[in-house]
Amino acid sequence: MGTATLFLIALGLSMDAFAVSVSNGMCFRNFGIKQIFAAAFSFGLFQMLMPMIGYFAGRTFSNAISFLDHWIALILLGAIGGKMIYDGILELRRPDSCPAQRCFTFRVLFLQAVATSIDALAVGIGFAVMQVAILQAAAFVGVITFLCCLVGAFLGHRFGLVLGKRAEVLGGIILVAIGLKIFIEHTFGL
Repeated sequence: MGTATLFLIALGLSMDAFAVSVSNGMCFRNFGIKQIFAAAFSFGLFQMLMPMIGYFAGRTFSNAISFLDHWIALILLGAIGGKMIYDGILELRRPDSCPAQRCFTFRVLFLQAVATSIDALAVGIGFAVMQVAILQAAAFVGVITFLCCLVGAFLGHRFGLVLGKRAEVLGGIILVAIGLKIFIEHTFGL
């Protein structure tokens, strides 16, 4: 897998964490520099760990299904991206207010980090089938997520939820496009 493709996957995976960071930056009264860095680190860490977990789980059966790797990538990335697009469009159609709990806590951070990284677990399974170097790929995903979340939290103070909701749709489109790209490359040898 090329660096550009890995970057786009990392960017796509980070968009839901970016959207949450924008929302956090706008909504929580105690979301200062310390909380911004803690959230960005947590999101990046979980986005790094989940593909590794998925990768090692996927390695147990990847040899048996390696001839289907392009189909698996298409289905996983298409499903994850499709759900992100669907969720983002729903949020754009029915904007809600800031969270009722106005105080940013460790519990809120943990739940957000887990919720925004579940899709990375499925991508890790795809990485196993495609035999991607997981340590480098996972670290790359984590760093990109960390940086996106820093930017998102700071933008949240300035631009609000509109940016974050559109970012989730964009992330979904990126993941679907990458799934199609992998499928076309493997099927037609392009």
